Amino acid sequence: MVQIRILADNKIVNLRPKGLLAEWGFSAAVDNVLFDAGQKIAAYNNALLLGLIEFDTIVLSHGHYDHTGGLPGFLRTNPAIYMHPDAWLPRYHRGVYIGIPYCREEIESCARIVEHREPVEVAKHIYALGEIPRNHIDVGVGRVLRDGKLVDDKVTDDQSLAVKTDRGIALVLGCCHAGVRNTVEYAEEVCGDEVRFVIGGTHLVSLKDRDVVEIAEWLAKKVELLAPCHCTGFKGEAILSSKLGDRFKLIGAGSLIEIN
Repeated sequence: MVQIRILADNKIVNLRPKGLLAEWGFSAAVDNVLFDAGQKIAAYNNALLLGLIEFDTIVLSHGHYDHTGGLPGFLRTNPAIYMHPDAWLPRYHRGVYIGIPYCREEIESCARIVEHREPVEVAKHIYALGEIPRNHIDVGVGRVLRDGKLVDDKVTDDQSLAVKTDRGIALVLGCCHAGVRNTVEYAEEVCGDEVRFVIGGTHLVSLKDRDVVEIAEWLAKKVELLAPCHCTGFKGEAILSSKLGDRFKLIGAGSLIEIN
């Protein structure tokens, strides 16, 4: 059984346990792997409530504050942190810094950093996909300081987790700047199986309705379960729900998805 527990999200849909926090950001425990760490305190607070505080392996989806700001609480075990090297680049949106809120030395003093561009198996049957080829629509945001120049940020460091199961691939998305279809197709190429479950942030909030409808109709032909959150947006979730029906699951901080 694969267990995916959402530790940080923009919303809460469960009444228990008491004390769950929501914030703009994302974090999930995928079996014994921590995927992202939320923006500030929500992920660690919720992990404490749920008894999930020690992780030897952390994967960062990309270098934005709302996925990395909560890291310090999870570094007491001196974990390995898997990330794309570009995640360290300074990033801005409308003049506001939105990159990782810590310097490399701060994190490196408490963790072992593993930089990678290619897919890597971070735990048994769990793969950090690395840099994802982009043949379909993707979602950049803001500007990035690269080689001394501020340029449009395509968020090339964006990666997701692919989990091999007996029922197909469970794909866990942090923010999916690389694009949902690109990420699904690459996960299938890497793992040699079909994606049947999609959980996490899809960044459909930045797309036009017609593009969201097209993605929703494409997913409806593929997946058994779609559980979007974080940067999907309320309208995006409504469109996905209308196309997926009973295969759509509303989730938030504290939610548990089990794949038998």
